[in-house]
Amino acid sequence: MRRLSLRSRLVLSHVFVMLVVQGTVLLAVQLMSGPNRKHFDADVAIEIGVLTGVVFAVIAGILLSRLLLRPLDAVRTATRRLARGHYGDVLPTPHEPDLAALVHDVNTLAAALADTERRRARLVSEIAHEMKTPITILRGQIEGLTDGIFTPDEATFASLTDDLARLERLAGDLSSLSVTEEGALVLHRRHADVAALARAVADRLRPQYHDQGVTLAVDAPAPLVADCDPDRVTQVLVNLLGNALGACDPGCRVRIRVGAAAVPTPHVLIQVADDGIGIAADDLERIFSRFERVNRPGRPAPAGGSGIGLTIARGIAHAHGGAITVASPGPGKGAVFTVELPFRVS
Repeated sequence: MRRLSLRSRLVLSHVFVMLVVQGTVLLAVQLMSGPNRKHFDADVAIEIGVLTGVVFAVIAGILLSRLLLRPLDAVRTATRRLARGHYGDVLPTPHEPDLAALVHDVNTLAAALADTERRRARLVSEIAHEMKTPITILRGQIEGLTDGIFTPDEATFASLTDDLARLERLAGDLSSLSVTEEGALVLHRRHADVAALARAVADRLRPQYHDQGVTLAVDAPAPLVADCDPDRVTQVLVNLLGNALGACDPGCRVRIRVGAAAVPTPHVLIQVADDGIGIAADDLERIFSRFERVNRPGRPAPAGGSGIGLTIARGIAHAHGGAITVASPGPGKGAVFTVELPFRVS
């Protein structure tokens, strides 16, 4: 049998209270208009009947309100516990359809907050681990230099510089993530040739590709000017090409292409395609979630990855009024990341 909605139950409760008042008044009038009629004036009988009806109506209203508002009180208690960080509480689904939808939304919110808290805690742990390694190395090298164990030569200082750069990258990622999440990303827009930016980033990362035996091809011959922040666009390109390199084994190929498209509006199109490990259908959207890293069984996790690079990249694209998407035929079949930026002709 289908349950009545909360709205219908409230209407019926009001009708019930009204009937209680009317019934009580009629009953009082009839009682007082019998053998004891001579002792009561008609107006007094009506007043006593109304007063008695109001008393019974108040009692009925209190009982009905408690019955109807009990599920809402449970939802209010649950939201207060959510505010205090108790994300594991699950509310039982009430029978009323309207309240059931509300409880479902609250439970969904609790699950989302619990997942965010889990990933945040994991990020803190991973960032602490990532920072601990270079800090320990730096401390050992500095103590070695102080004690005369290490020679202060070019190789030693290059190692120190690498560890400092690693710490700087982690701090920069966390700062960028915070600004992106708060919607406070400041863009220094100007007309910039995206094709030239792509070629410059490819040239910068090409030695890393060469060291890992991965081919990097660039298809960006013609100038394509976009109204963008070139430093932020460079950050997106570095992130995408770095991810593509991490997804490839020796002998694989990565291709970056810059072109133009007119649908639905004119925009610059940047595509980074690889034939690496690919992405499962269930992970296509999840990889853009903050603190999330998609690891493959039997394959080591990306070195130094914090799981926030793609979140930052999507935030930068959105701040430009563009978008970033990913497509993959499946695991082992590569992936294609596509960035769209508003197009301007210089």
